[in-house]
Amino acid sequence: MNQFLSCFKVAKPVIGVIHTKGTDDADMLRRAKEEIRIYKENGVDSFLVETYFGTYYQVEKVLDYVAGADLGMPYGVNCLNVDAMGFELAMKFDCDYLQLDSVVGHVKPRDEDSLDAFFKLYRERCKAYVIGGVRFKYQPVLSDRTVEEDLKIAMTRCDAICVTQDATGQETSTDKIVQFRNGIGDFPLIIGAGLTPQNVAEKLALGDGAIVGSFFKDNYQDNGDVCPAHVAEMMDAVRRFREKL
Repeated sequence: MNQFLSCFKVAKPVIGVIHTKGTDDADMLRRAKEEIRIYKENGVDSFLVETYFGTYYQVEKVLDYVAGADLGMPYGVNCLNVDAMGFELAMKFDCDYLQLDSVVGHVKPRDEDSLDAFFKLYRERCKAYVIGGVRFKYQPVLSDRTVEEDLKIAMTRCDAICVTQDATGQETSTDKIVQFRNGIGDFPLIIGAGLTPQNVAEKLALGDGAIVGSFFKDNYQDNGDVCPAHVAEMMDAVRRFREKL
């Protein structure tokens, strides 16, 4: 169950987001390389390349750089809205993991069997671990089951479950984290939004790791630029928490 966590050298890993922001391909790649450098120098444990502001082909460019750079960090990919292409990118560039914003409950009940077949098909082909969202930010909830029932299904489709509140950068409530933890036991649980130095101890006491995007930016918003001081502040708080484990 905890094989996903074996990707990382430390407990409670922090994954920094690469949002593929840029005015053109060259600017996007320059920014991505700089963000990765900042993450690495300040002790971020891994990074996730997303088609957030960029395109599929721009994410390819970043992953092509990463695959040949021998950075010594695990890395992942999230191809938003087209999950099959996330699997394809993970296979092509030997990603350690990929993130899917929802693995259950976001399709009509009649389509759940198709979704299940999709996961069986790609999980047989792709060795990368899967971080899967349940009741994830911005995703529709079309399920006719309880959260607890969907969490049980999600554990058959991914290697770690990601929990968020309702929006990018919004703090994930402790109540929701507790609900997910109670529903999945010791299955890996990743906090996908709203981690800050002030709530690190509270949130990571319940979760097994976190994905951080907005806090790392100079304006604390997704459209900002990665700020070394913000990254250092977060990772200092994480290190202090780890020392107490």
